[in-house]
Amino acid sequence: MISKKDQLFNLSTNNTTYLFAITETGHLEHLYYGKKISSEGISHAALAEKRSLSIGTGTAYSSDNPTLFLGNLCLEYSSMGKGDCRESFVDIEYGRGMQTLDFVVKSFRIIPGKPRTFSGLPESYGDKSTCTTLEITLKESGLPIRLVLTYTTFEDSDVITRRSAIYNDSDRTITIRNLASLQLDLDGDGWNLVTFDGAWARERYMHERPLSPGIIINDSKTGVSSAEHNPCIFLTNEDGECIGTNLIYSGNHREVVETSPYGKIRLLTGINPSQFSWDLGPQDRFQSPEAILTFSPKALNGASQNFHHFVNNHIIRGEWKFRERPVLVNNWEATYFNFTEDKLISLAREASSLGAELFVLDDGWFGIRNDDTTSLGDWTVNPKKLPSGLGGLALEIHRMGMMFGLWVEPEMVSIESQLYKKHPDWMVAIPGRKPSVGRNQYLLDLTRSEVRDYLFKMLSDTWHLADVNYIKWDMNRTFSDLYSSNKEIKNHGEFLHRYVLGLYELLSRLTTAFPNVLFESCASGGNRFDLGMLCFMPQTWTSDNTDALCRLYIQEGTSCGYPLSTMGSHVSTSPNHQTLRKTDLEARFNVASFGVLGYELDLTKLNRQQKEAIRSQISFYKANRSLLQYGTFTRVKWANRGANHVVWAVASGDRSTLLVLFAQKLNQSNPGSDRLKIEAVDLNATYEVFPRQQKIDIRTFGDLVNRISPLAIAEGGLAQDTLSKALSFDSEVEHYRVSGELLANAGIKLNQQFGGTGYDGETRVLGDFGSRIYICKKID
Repeated sequence: MISKKDQLFNLSTNNTTYLFAITETGHLEHLYYGKKISSEGISHAALAEKRSLSIGTGTAYSSDNPTLFLGNLCLEYSSMGKGDCRESFVDIEYGRGMQTLDFVVKSFRIIPGKPRTFSGLPESYGDKSTCTTLEITLKESGLPIRLVLTYTTFEDSDVITRRSAIYNDSDRTITIRNLASLQLDLDGDGWNLVTFDGAWARERYMHERPLSPGIIINDSKTGVSSAEHNPCIFLTNEDGECIGTNLIYSGNHREVVETSPYGKIRLLTGINPSQFSWDLGPQDRFQSPEAILTFSPKALNGASQNFHHFVNNHIIRGEWKFRERPVLVNNWEATYFNFTEDKLISLAREASSLGAELFVLDDGWFGIRNDDTTSLGDWTVNPKKLPSGLGGLALEIHRMGMMFGLWVEPEMVSIESQLYKKHPDWMVAIPGRKPSVGRNQYLLDLTRSEVRDYLFKMLSDTWHLADVNYIKWDMNRTFSDLYSSNKEIKNHGEFLHRYVLGLYELLSRLTTAFPNVLFESCASGGNRFDLGMLCFMPQTWTSDNTDALCRLYIQEGTSCGYPLSTMGSHVSTSPNHQTLRKTDLEARFNVASFGVLGYELDLTKLNRQQKEAIRSQISFYKANRSLLQYGTFTRVKWANRGANHVVWAVASGDRSTLLVLFAQKLNQSNPGSDRLKIEAVDLNATYEVFPRQQKIDIRTFGDLVNRISPLAIAEGGLAQDTLSKALSFDSEVEHYRVSGELLANAGIKLNQQFGGTGYDGETRVLGDFGSRIYICKKID
């Protein structure tokens, strides 16, 4: 809604209101973002910054407006040189190094639905029934340059998307140094910043810190969205309000959160200006990636649920939108590079017998690749490993009733490859300099159309031959030695963005050519977990680290910005290959089930007890798959906030069924009681609550088993190992009929945990890193 009288813009969703207005000088002042306010209750005068007096040592906008200080206004966009010395939204060099800009409103229009981008970037989507767009055109007061701000409201998700564009209407080239996608200025009321940071194998651990005067930068300079700092961030306050932003982009990003001397908060997100500059020719235009913004009064869980709804409804697309994802088995940690066709078939047979639906052949199937030093770029099968070829292997897998999947890493090249020998100039490297190397591999230059054409043909031919149903698209190094022999590039400050555009163009062609294939993005695990990739690939490999304890942190942090349906989560062997930690098979499943389930271990080496456990796990997951992938997810007790007990809940839309993960990090001696308290229930209903039955390995008890055994059994000995293969204990019996009110307000005191004083059929045996899944079913 637009009030022409007050020059006021009101962007509303189902539960939020976003207000800004045109000042007397033609700038856009931000007024409010928060809980929904009826249009009758909005007062421009009450919300606007009061400015009857000047500010000491401040720079007024002009002599005609001596009390207008842009540096102390909440603005919708900002630039340098007119008194606002905070981090700026737009930075353009237009002549002899000049960068002062002053954009003022020229016109605006409302568009039903959402107009398409012209930039080659992926974007959200919606129609007239789900979204409305406001487009505001601003004109630079002394230059033929326009800035266009685009806002799209997605009412059903309580999300507003933002993007910006620069139009060069002049007859000379200008250089864009920075163009943000979103700016949000707020009054400072005790906000905390939440970011998701880490590295390989410990991606997206959540960190919270209070804001204080100064600047915090959350960014990536790696060439990808990065495991170091994800583009999704939140602002939270003690009132339970939460604002979240994310960026639909897979390259270098930057989020700036600045607290001014006057207590105002400025949040910016967009392409990282580091290593970026874009020459914009006469009559040309440039558009930023799309950013998403949400508000919730229900703290981070509420804002996260808004993002989940938005991603599932307006980012994920194609045949796999809202489609249940298959349970897969991947051979990587079972074999690494050392496999034969017979070994793969034996793994697949075991997978099929246990209920898996998809078998994935990982790295090592092509060229002469027996380690990570060769063959990237040579996407033809290794006949020594696969004498029947990919087609023969795929046919055998399909005969078992499973889908067939394949690993590829198309963006990379090995020095030891036929591709490099033919086209050394296709590699990203500075002429005359020895390039840096990551995982013994180098980048292909995706800014070049001939490289993309080569990859499209090679991959298409291979995927048709193998009749693939799933592709794992990996990317195992970050960027260095930025240079392209692409003659279209005159300014190498454009290289990183042009690479991302080239990647998106290739992905668009391939996903269009293979609409039924399930694509999973991967980048050394979760090094490129972002909304840009999710526009092409509906799920992402969350982390190479599959340790159950680490995954509590990784999956919880990831889930704040991304729904469970996008998170690949596998059960691997113990001790874990990344941490050497020993964890129970059932605990590994319990954590992995809150995502897209897979297995990544040598199934042929498991004993009967372990196979029966996995068969039961897969059966349980299939029965509850829709809920575990698409239910409403709530973090009740947070791993990332220091709790020893971690509680997650996922609920069906009508709250008739909930699955609750109760996990503990470390076992305590002589522990107190545990309480299961879940608010995400129907308060007026009655629920049946009970744990998923699972098996307890007798080795858990060590030599305590001798208290009941007629024969002495040495811990770690052959007898104990043999017995464990044939015998296990059932987990505790526990069952309740309770009201939703009781479950939400009082909670259930659970059976006692083992404390060293005895054991019976009601004793909960969790141990270190143990867990249970509790099933809550409405019965009236």
